[in-house]
Amino acid sequence: MTTALITGSTAGIGAAFARRLAADGHDLVLVARDTKRLREQATELHDRHGIEAEVLTADLSTDEGIEAVAVRLGDRKKPVDLLVNNAGFGNKGRYLDVSMADELTMLKVHCEAVLRLTSAAAATMRERGRGGVVNVASVAAFVPRGTYGASKAWVVQFTQGAAKDLAGTGVRLMALCPGFVRTEFHERAGMGTDNIPGWMWLDADKLVTAALQDLARGKSVSIPDPRYKALMGLVKVTPRSLLGGVSSRTGRKYGPQ
Repeated sequence: MTTALITGSTAGIGAAFARRLAADGHDLVLVARDTKRLREQATELHDRHGIEAEVLTADLSTDEGIEAVAVRLGDRKKPVDLLVNNAGFGNKGRYLDVSMADELTMLKVHCEAVLRLTSAAAATMRERGRGGVVNVASVAAFVPRGTYGASKAWVVQFTQGAAKDLAGTGVRLMALCPGFVRTEFHERAGMGTDNIPGWMWLDADKLVTAALQDLARGKSVSIPDPRYKALMGLVKVTPRSLLGGVSSRTGRKYGPQ
């Protein structure tokens, strides 16, 4: 039996990872802020798949929350074989319209927590000679669009660099870069979704299947859908000056700031 730890496990992409990994027979450590939802999720997955599901309540916008998860990842008696850093959120509003406190909280969750938890997991994984880390980023990482995209760009760059440094150790790191996924993400941020074209939406369960396949192939960056792969191909050949204007207009219309 292997064990996977998933942050932000009770909804969206995190919940999809939990469902898939439990179905595949992995024990789980489920991490989120809502203890009640965590316990309900753990019970459901245990009853349905017969796996062990541990609950860890933690707020990754705080030092205490990050440290609690890091300590669990460093437990050599109960090793974690796969870490999914999924916790995240978006702020509604353009740059300078969002409070500095909210911006710093985003950096805490998207960057500091990812750094500290990846490091805690990778250290023990390297000792055992095996393990994997999936850091959930976004296709927003590849376009000049606000602080959300900037934080996700950091996730991608950090993950790629760390993956190279750990090459040959048996530890795989991958940045997962989805587009729009039908989750609670936009609702929690107070963002409307009626104007987002239907073709841009991805299914969370299919996304996870593709992501795990890419991790098994040893990819350090996964864009798990042909539509978004094509879009990102266009991004690569579009002049940055033009791309900035397009992404700014598109971001205000469709995405987090």
